[in-house]
This record gives sequence, C-alpha cells and structure tokens, in this order.
Amino acid sequence: MISALTPDESFPGPLVPEAPAPRAVRLDAGVARRPGEPRLLVSLATYNEAGNVEALIAEIHKVAPHADVLVIDDNSPDGTGQIAARLADTDPRVQVLHRPGKLGLGTATLAAMKFAMARDYDFLLNMDADFSHPPRYLPGILAGMSKHDLMIGSRYTRGGGTENWPLTRRIISQSVNMLVRLTFRMPVKDASGAFRCYRVNMLRTAELDRVRSRGYSFQQEVLFRCHKSGAKLGEYPILFENRRAGVSKVNKAEAVRSISMILYIGLRNVFGLEQRRG
Repeated sequence: MISALTPDESFPGPLVPEAPAPRAVRLDAGVARRPGEPRLLVSLATYNEAGNVEALIAEIHKVAPHADVLVIDDNSPDGTGQIAARLADTDPRVQVLHRPGKLGLGTATLAAMKFAMARDYDFLLNMDADFSHPPRYLPGILAGMSKHDLMIGSRYTRGGGTENWPLTRRIISQSVNMLVRLTFRMPVKDASGAFRCYRVNMLRTAELDRVRSRGYSFQQEVLFRCHKSGAKLGEYPILFENRRAGVSKVNKAEAVRSISMILYIGLRNVFGLEQRRG
C-alpha cells in the first residue's frame, strides 16, 4: 500500500493550480496597526460555507481588527464566493481568491502561503471556515509567536479538548497523532489540526515544493516540512467546537489515503530518506 503512494503516480501535476489573482488592494488598507505590530493574514478555505463566512469574518475582526482575511473559495454552489466578494467590496481588509472547482484543502492552504509570501506578510494564520476554530483563541495563538515560528491551536495539549466527539473519532484522531509523533519525530501533541499560525519568513525555507499531500494528511506533512526546516513549534490549548452551519466534509476514502501517506512519509523519515536538500 505504501509503495503505491509515490508522488509520480498519486499526485500528478502542480500542487497549486493556476487561479485568478485576487483584486488588488492597498497593503496599508484596513484598520491601522500599532507601531511594530506584525502584518497578519488570516486564511479561510471555503466550500459551501454560506451560513458561516460572513459571521466568522466579523468575529475575526472583533479580536484582530488589523488582520487581513483571505477567503479561498472553490466555486461553492451555495454562493459562498459571492458573499465573500460582496464583503471585499466594502471592506479592504477582506480579499477573495476564486478557484474554478473543488481543489482541496491542501492546495488552498499552499495558495494562502504563496499569497502571504508574495505580499510580505509577517504571519499567516489558517482557520477552518465552519467555526470549529473559535476566533477567541487568536490573541493567545498570536502571543505565542513571540517565541515560536509556528503556533498550533491544539486540542491535545493541557487545557485543550473537543466538543461532542464520539469515542471512535477521538480514538482515531489520537492514534494518528501518536503515529505522527513516533515516525515524524516531532515534539507536538496535535499535528493534524488546521488552526495554526506560521511565520512567513520560515515558510520561505520550508521546502513546500516537496509537499505531496492534498487531503487530510496535508496538515501533518506541512508541519513536518516546517519542523525539518528548523522551525520552533509551539501549542496553545483550544476547544475544537462543532460547526455552526452546513455539512461536514469528512471523507472516509480520503482518510484512508491520508493515513497511507502518513505511513509513507513517516517510514521514509525513520529510514533517513527525508533529509533536507543541500
């Protein structure tokens, strides 16, 4: 099963497809930052989140009024992209990247990383768009960036947790994280969550072009690439909440493929085949 997951066979073509660029905005647009305050970009990958996106952006700006928000919408049939575009027309802190179809969370996150690097942001903070990552935790995660290159909104560090998860889901999630710790050899308890803040300068050295994953294993692999680049990792406790509106997009077949990819990368790492280039 592992040998079938070679990059050439399972992950053909560019990982980040070409897509229309967001409309141009002034880099100093929006609420003025305090002197020395980092430039922050919050990225939201959306597909059918019409019931969440406007309220979520409003809550983000309540706790981080200086943040720019990038919505990466995969041509949502429910009109999420149109809602985001309307917000962008009235608020220069909101920007939208419209993609032609459902291209996946991994490619959306990489597109946000490229966007942040191209526009010289200091921090990129990624969140789910369904309120499972409550914006009230942003100040604590951002405070941790004073001592770290990457902060994880962690369900499994002391003080964190999940809301109304069935026992089987908790067991699977914790087992995957244990597998990652053993094979990727990273000192973190929650390697699978998407609620993270990245130092953009660190991303420039993280060899993101080597990322093979497109599905759920993307979070583990991109964290692994950052760790390999020497990034200092930190965790901040969060309560992972159930989505407020819409339908979960969990796909069992993709979960199996992602576990296979984790095994593939993890075993390569154990046997010394995942060294940094140069």
